[in-house]
Amino acid sequence: MYAVVEIAGTQVKVSPSDKVFVPKISSEVGSTIKFDKVLLTGDEKKAHVGSPYVEGAFVEAKVLRHVKDETVIVLKKKKRKGYRVRNGHRQQYTEIEIINLA
Repeated sequence: MYAVVEIAGTQVKVSPSDKVFVPKISSEVGSTIKFDKVLLTGDEKKAHVGSPYVEGAFVEAKVLRHVKDETVIVLKKKKRKGYRVRNGHRQQYTEIEIINLA
């Protein structure tokens, strides 16, 4: 059994007991979250596609931890002008574990 879920603007394919990193969700560690925006559900035999969402379907997940990704360095330079700027950015993610598909 699997489902494609829209979580914080991204589409993620999930199955029960999967651990997935998604953009940061403002929930406490250990809490349970319910996602209703299920785009597709299916198993080995058939799939149910929503338009845009499958009615009555939801995915339950448990928040495991909040983490930061590796640093992305942003360099800007204009040749012959003496202009150089170096910035960095670390994207924040939430690790969730899928508990139930329904």
